[in-house]
Amino acid sequence: MVALAAAAWLGERATTINYELNTASELIPSIKDAVAANDSKRATAVTEKLRSHTAEAKRAAEDPVWTLASSIPIAGPNFSAVSEVARSADDVATLGLEPLVKVFDVLDWDTLLPSSSGADLSSIEAAAPTVSSAAQAVRLSAERLHQIDTTKLLPQVADPLIRARGELLDVTGTLDAAAHASATLPAMLGSDAPRNYLLMIQNNAEARASGGIPGALAILSLDGGKLTLSAQSSAGELGIMAPTVPVDSVQQQIYSARLGKFMQDVNLTPDFPTAAATAQAMWERKTGQRVDGVLSIDPVALGYILDATGSVKISNPELTSLTNLGLPAELTGTNVVQTLLSDVYAKIAQPKLQDAYFAGVAQEIFATLSTGKADPKRLMEGIGRGASEGRILVWSDEPQEQAVIDRYPIAGAISGPSVAAAQFGVYFNDGTGAKMDYYVKHSVGLIKECPKDGYEQTTVRITSTNTAPADAATSLPAYVTGDGIFGVPPGSVQTNIMAYGPVQANVEIARLDGQKTEFAPYLHSGRPVGVLAVRLAPGESRTVEFTFGKIVQHTEPNLFVTPTVQDVNDVILPTGVASCGQ
Repeated sequence: MVALAAAAWLGERATTINYELNTASELIPSIKDAVAANDSKRATAVTEKLRSHTAEAKRAAEDPVWTLASSIPIAGPNFSAVSEVARSADDVATLGLEPLVKVFDVLDWDTLLPSSSGADLSSIEAAAPTVSSAAQAVRLSAERLHQIDTTKLLPQVADPLIRARGELLDVTGTLDAAAHASATLPAMLGSDAPRNYLLMIQNNAEARASGGIPGALAILSLDGGKLTLSAQSSAGELGIMAPTVPVDSVQQQIYSARLGKFMQDVNLTPDFPTAAATAQAMWERKTGQRVDGVLSIDPVALGYILDATGSVKISNPELTSLTNLGLPAELTGTNVVQTLLSDVYAKIAQPKLQDAYFAGVAQEIFATLSTGKADPKRLMEGIGRGASEGRILVWSDEPQEQAVIDRYPIAGAISGPSVAAAQFGVYFNDGTGAKMDYYVKHSVGLIKECPKDGYEQTTVRITSTNTAPADAATSLPAYVTGDGIFGVPPGSVQTNIMAYGPVQANVEIARLDGQKTEFAPYLHSGRPVGVLAVRLAPGESRTVEFTFGKIVQHTEPNLFVTPTVQDVNDVILPTGVASCGQ
């Protein structure tokens, strides 16, 4: 009789826990909507409701009979797991959501956007400890749930637990990013003292591993959130570095001594922290001006910014005269890529004037951005998209700040905490000595091969097509084709392809159009690297494959590719799986 009563009581407790947690979960979208709408009053009210439901679930899970049931052999772990989920849900609500909502009014990330009058960064700085504590609380809850062995649980318990783990992982990542931003960004935006950053605009028409040749340069200054652009220059104007800037010997072996000799080549390496530190040293040596870090952006990301600011009229007198050559009088998110990476070469014959136009356009766009007239939400989305695609990169000379940046893709690093365990990378470097990469289209994908000797195997497949017109040798400007100066026939394009595998793996074989071919193998930060040069005539396509073996990571592979003119979604293909026999 006692056993039946206990069973009934446990059933009632289980029903209560299930109802309260489900109801709390259903309130999460309302909180997100309230935050997105900047409705702090509604966010607070909904959070209070959610908190009451998680508290009730926790009370039910701490019931003496439920606690006693947790010690029963076989069934006990299921009761313990449910208790842990309820406890974690209440911790997230109490220690995570509730404190965040209380500082919701000051956590206006729009205040981090530059303007002509600067920005009030004090509120973000004041909120930083609260955000950090909330992130820590949620992280601890996530870690507790991950310690539970789900193989010993009933499916009815294991499945919700696994879902809760995933949801907490997403929340943890978001809160960690917010904590890092609130603690780091104000100082980087000049809250304590003015900051000067070297701004490199990477030109995707001439490929470099991190995007494109850093043609236009400028100093971007931030003082209390106020943005100004000055000291505009170009990589060509800096000239040759003699002696060369010291660079990691391994990367120099792979990418040649040009890394430390020419500003145009600092990003032949895909490791942006290396490229940025080298660029900083070059700038300071040639100009005598110290910079606090390096920022990089490409024309595609400038287009994302223009989508938020609206069209920018060309007002600079030097640029206005060039619009008479047929270049647009207004730049938009729609026309900026074609203008900067194609039309400017077709309309302007002199390279120095091309550089001047490039730099002038950057000045116009950042001047508009500094007015604070951009749509904040669209601007943040554009910057986020540019960062996720590798089109916006950041490096800080301050070690503590760089340690935070290194956690995220915006660092552009090939090793460290931002790099997934089973990450592959495909990077492109121009070998034509010209601006033909505007016409090259790539598709890149991974094929999970059959395991061999207990290890994973993966093939990286890269198909490249030269879409330049058949008469490109004569119809395109010599500055675009290279005019054969570096041994590549005009109209053709040569690309050096570098494929990176995960740490400890081997790059075992390379194929060109299905046939085994020689390639150059290297090792960079513990990651295997295969290098192969491919030349394409107008209209020609070729496929390169690198097969990596001895892969010890059993997680799902992911892929990063040099950002090009193409949309990333058109370049990276879904991962394929080879058919393996029994």
